[in-house]
Amino acid sequence: MTRIDIQRLEPNDASGAARWDAFVQSCPQASFFHRAGWQRIIKQVFRHDTYYFQAQVDGRIEGVLPLAHVSSLLFGNALVSLPFAVYGGVAAMRDDVAEALERHAAQLAQRLGVAHLELRHVQARHPDWPRQDLYVTFRKSILADEEANMLAIPRKQRAMVRKGIKNELRSDLDPDVDRFFALYADNVHRHGTPALPKRYFQALRKEFGDDCEVLTVSAPDGRALSSVLSFYFRDEVLPYYAGDDVAARDLAANDFKYWELMRRACARGIKVFDYGRSKQGTGPYAFKKNWGFEPTPLHYEYQLYKRDAVPQNNPANAKYKLMIETWRRLPLGVANWLGPFVVRSLG
Repeated sequence: MTRIDIQRLEPNDASGAARWDAFVQSCPQASFFHRAGWQRIIKQVFRHDTYYFQAQVDGRIEGVLPLAHVSSLLFGNALVSLPFAVYGGVAAMRDDVAEALERHAAQLAQRLGVAHLELRHVQARHPDWPRQDLYVTFRKSILADEEANMLAIPRKQRAMVRKGIKNELRSDLDPDVDRFFALYADNVHRHGTPALPKRYFQALRKEFGDDCEVLTVSAPDGRALSSVLSFYFRDEVLPYYAGDDVAARDLAANDFKYWELMRRACARGIKVFDYGRSKQGTGPYAFKKNWGFEPTPLHYEYQLYKRDAVPQNNPANAKYKLMIETWRRLPLGVANWLGPFVVRSLG
């Protein structure tokens, strides 16, 4: 029988992190969210305990499982792979390695006394486990020719992109997160949800460098209208956080923003545009469908220990309706101050 040795990657182990990331780059199941840098961000910005397990066979890493312990009086006590990520769970080269990592995670979950273990897989691993059916992802190939990508956008959505071009909008890559955060924080406040702290986005830029990019769209007078923070991983681009001014819709700045991101990615030789996660039946879901992207279900799988059902910590849950309406009425400065204390436990 092959010996599988499971070890914990310590947050300050630079050489261990380099080996971890080399494996992540080579493993087909791995994503940007499996990178070792997330451990430092989750620990330093959100103060969650992290457990980054790697499985070795004959000294070679054959699988990884990043986990964080998120405990909150309001939102529950969980072991998650991975909070603030749309993808996570096990990334392994072999089934026996994946199973060993999951057993290790389950043992840890029970030692910590959490209510549940959550693994955010892209492909289903355990059809018999309770699962979250709310989320889908949208991915599509980027064609090698810019005009071909334009013509691949459905007609009505393509007209919106051309409207943005006609309005003489421009896009720029920002050296910092200042313009992005102002648009993002205002945007989420209008939707009644708390904003992640600015230091989180600054930490992302510092940790991931050129693989974390901010693109901002401006009006001809220089006013920032729409911005997106994107991740690059292997040959993929993932627009992940975004924000828009109230004037962005009339000027088609949001549509123009994603076109500019796709156009620039095409020029860089990027092969896949990953529109990320959306909840079924929402505006973002419809928007991505209108771009010609087809949804693929995400398989968030659970082991329940101290609860009877999968948690629903999202704005679609009716029990948060009053909280959302109240949050919208808060002054923006107050919401931005208070938000990080709330959102750190949502993930």
